[in-house]
Amino acid sequence: MTRICTATGLLAALLLAPFITAHAAEATQGSFEVSSRCEAYQSFKNGTNPDSRFVQPGETYRVLEVNKEPYQWVRVQLPGSGMNLRWVSAACGKVTQLQIGNRDAAQCKIADTYDSYVLALTWQPGFCEHNPAGGEKPECQAMKDGRLTVSHFTLHGLWPNKTACGKRYGNCSGAALELSSATLDYIKPWMPNFQFSTQFGNYEWKKHGVCQSRLSDDDYFRLAVDLTKSFDDSAPGTYVREHVGGTISKREFYSKLGDELGSTEAANNVLLICSGGYLEEIRIALPQDFKGARSVREIIDGHFAPRRSEDRKECRSDAISIETAGYSRG
Repeated sequence: MTRICTATGLLAALLLAPFITAHAAEATQGSFEVSSRCEAYQSFKNGTNPDSRFVQPGETYRVLEVNKEPYQWVRVQLPGSGMNLRWVSAACGKVTQLQIGNRDAAQCKIADTYDSYVLALTWQPGFCEHNPAGGEKPECQAMKDGRLTVSHFTLHGLWPNKTACGKRYGNCSGAALELSSATLDYIKPWMPNFQFSTQFGNYEWKKHGVCQSRLSDDDYFRLAVDLTKSFDDSAPGTYVREHVGGTISKREFYSKLGDELGSTEAANNVLLICSGGYLEEIRIALPQDFKGARSVREIIDGHFAPRRSEDRKECRSDAISIETAGYSRG
């Protein structure tokens, strides 16, 4: 009996390099009917299949991507949990109703088709003082007039990411945000906009959070806060906090990051964003499967991206200023 394994999907709008493969690929619509038992690879170029996954004759999968024409590989989603977006040789079956190219924007709005995550952390004083949009935020106004002090990294968002959609993955269908009062109290110190309104939290949930169905809204935001705390307490996070009002060295930051995560390759997972030479945000690339971990170090666990993502606002200079606005000077 043919088993239909539908690829539900999710992908956050980011510039991060793919975890699973660095090959040029094109989004598709179509089905793959398996005729031969074949390996299902995370990367067909490197031949990686860490959990020994196979497709079996008689199974049918939805095709998410193919490699550049003439294609020899198709990307499908296998059932179960974990890193389930896999490449299978096109010779192992028959592709039907194939439409190559990202012609249907709806492909980038389907929950649970993400292949990685990005954790975006804000250095709130740098954002409020140097980002043109900062002055409009109620938390920034509160920092300016002394009603709010922020002395740690804050949560911008936890974004499911889909390589094939680039920056367009998001806005999936899902339930409205209904956080418990206990969760709101848990979030507020680490996502200070929640102290004044839920507008930004609603935006993050509707654009990103609903693109994953594994976690409820309460669990999703609590996990995101725990990841924020874990980085804030890490060696590179502490290094930033210890240099408020001064500068850090980008080289030293990445050195501490490498020590924290056990490899110089960890630098590929972390992008520093600046505005006018001041640190504004840190974006951390995370693998698809968190495996129950609740810290950045435990989740990455050797899953290093092949290269660091690119962004026009990346901090270019080795010397990065750490803004003090919003800190108590008493």
